[in-house]
Amino acid sequence: MSTHSLGAEQAKNRQGLHSTTLVLGGARSGKSRFAESRVTAHPTPWVYVATGRAFDTEMQERIAHHQRSRAKGWLTVEEPFAVPETLRLHSTMPLLLDCLTLWLTNLLLEEYDIAAATQQLIHALASRQAPTVLVGNEVGLGIVPENTLARRFRDEAGLMHQKLAAEVGRVVFIAAGLPLVLKDEGGL
Repeated sequence: MSTHSLGAEQAKNRQGLHSTTLVLGGARSGKSRFAESRVTAHPTPWVYVATGRAFDTEMQERIAHHQRSRAKGWLTVEEPFAVPETLRLHSTMPLLLDCLTLWLTNLLLEEYDIAAATQQLIHALASRQAPTVLVGNEVGLGIVPENTLARRFRDEAGLMHQKLAAEVGRVVFIAAGLPLVLKDEGGL
């Protein structure tokens, strides 16, 4: 393979990453609303990959609230673990993944290799042909958690967000419903 062909192949493999937006923010900051608006700016069908699991009544209510607030036209895929596979399966449709930190929680509780899962996610994003928006909770801005699992979660979330932010074309931080663009390489 020539050097020119190799460069074209690498560029093609980054196309999906270039058209990916990472949306970070705190709880109730407006992340999901902003992320949904980025996806619905494209023609339907849109895919909503929901990673949350309803372990209790409060989480059931949160999930129901999210479902009620979505516009018509979404294909919802509830997937707590196989997110990279889901991204590949729907690679030609605009997609919203909400949320990375709930996915991380699921992986931690089942003792997955987080670094390997993050790499699989990056590879899946790179192969996508349609815009992608990822939502994650920024959890590292508060106090140091009191227990080992909570500290590990905070650290793993920060590392995952850093790896993704380095690879994707656009990163937006949401505070009080207002977007602050941290990175924009002309993506979504």
